[in-house]
Amino acid sequence: MTSFFAFVFVLGVLIFVHELGHFVMARRIGVRVLTFSLGFGPKLLGFRRGDTEYCISAVPLGGYVKMAGETPEDARTGASDEFLSKTKWQRFQVLVMGPVMNLALALIVMALVLYQGAQVPLYEERPTVVSAFSDTSPAKQAGLQIGDAIIAIDGQRTETWQDLQIIVFGKAKQRVTLTVIRDGKNIDIPVNVGARGRFEIGDIGILPVIRPVVSDLEHDSPGQQAGLQPGDIIVGADGEMHVSNPRLVEIIRAHPNTPIKLEVLRGGENKTITVTPRPADGAAKIGAHLTVESRTVNPGIVEAFKLSAAQNWEWATLILKTLGGLLTRQTSVKTLMGPVAIADLSGTAAEQGWLQLFSLMAMISLNLGMLNLMPIPVLDGGHIAILAMEGVSRRDFSMKVKEKMLLAGFVLLVTLMVTVIYNDLTRIEWVERLMPWR
Repeated sequence: MTSFFAFVFVLGVLIFVHELGHFVMARRIGVRVLTFSLGFGPKLLGFRRGDTEYCISAVPLGGYVKMAGETPEDARTGASDEFLSKTKWQRFQVLVMGPVMNLALALIVMALVLYQGAQVPLYEERPTVVSAFSDTSPAKQAGLQIGDAIIAIDGQRTETWQDLQIIVFGKAKQRVTLTVIRDGKNIDIPVNVGARGRFEIGDIGILPVIRPVVSDLEHDSPGQQAGLQPGDIIVGADGEMHVSNPRLVEIIRAHPNTPIKLEVLRGGENKTITVTPRPADGAAKIGAHLTVESRTVNPGIVEAFKLSAAQNWEWATLILKTLGGLLTRQTSVKTLMGPVAIADLSGTAAEQGWLQLFSLMAMISLNLGMLNLMPIPVLDGGHIAILAMEGVSRRDFSMKVKEKMLLAGFVLLVTLMVTVIYNDLTRIEWVERLMPWR
């Protein structure tokens, strides 16, 4: 039920904001609005105020604003308050305002989330130096080594781990060329990118240096007795440097009642602390709670909007790369999500807290805004494209030509919906078992 209510909340807000953009701009330029609906199909609830009927309809996967004289098929009187009586520039403003409202919502919501403060993992901002491999690492199988610095993927620069994640994200099951620095020399290494998770996210199985940080210590625990303090950064354990959280836990558990030396960074100074893990609940422990090295961001409202703009720009770049990859067949269609997957993600985010839910809302709102600006007939961007072509040609297209354009857009949109819903169903374990071809 959490997924359902979170999905209805997220989608309801996004649809309302989108249609509100069309509605407000239509009213602003003097167009008579007949219906403002959240959802499609049979009307469940509604009321009339002035010329407009406000309603909630049965199918919650969209909404619409019906304007007087909106299409050539509508009964028209030529009155000045009909949509087609307005200039192309005025019609463009009405069409574009829905996506613009979604883009603005993404900016505002993410700014409010960031204004609450956030922990940013430091490894994301560091150079891409390989410190470890996953168990089935494609990069390791291709010949990458610990200590290699990845500087480019297929010619695209990777200055940080965040850059690498964005590039690899949409390259699942593709062959890419990593340019690495090893012993001062540039080496090109071909790698077959793996696919991770239900959404087949690209993964080459390499890990950055993620140094464990002591967040707090249990009273009278071995770690506290040895002199560990909250905020200590553990850079080595038992003679092994650059240990990750999982590796540190492995080392501790392998030494019950046996002293081990921890290399610690405290206040910019290196210290060596000897601690003896003590068996507890079937495993050796030192009583330290660990987190990853990060920095705290507590921006003011102006800085929050700047950070939100940067985050949305990063998301937009990733969306455009994904769309480009779909067109060139470099990105798997399995990365696309439909309503079932969005509901699942909404439920998961809601369980984690409202900040995670609103972050997801911002991301989906940005996706919705950009998708609606695509020049596909039926979508707002398609209608804008038709207006632009009519403006360039200085004549209105015939009804027959527009119908063919809209039909092509409708077929493309239905194909996309079938694809994403199929993807959603294959992510449900019991449904996938009914698909012998998978």
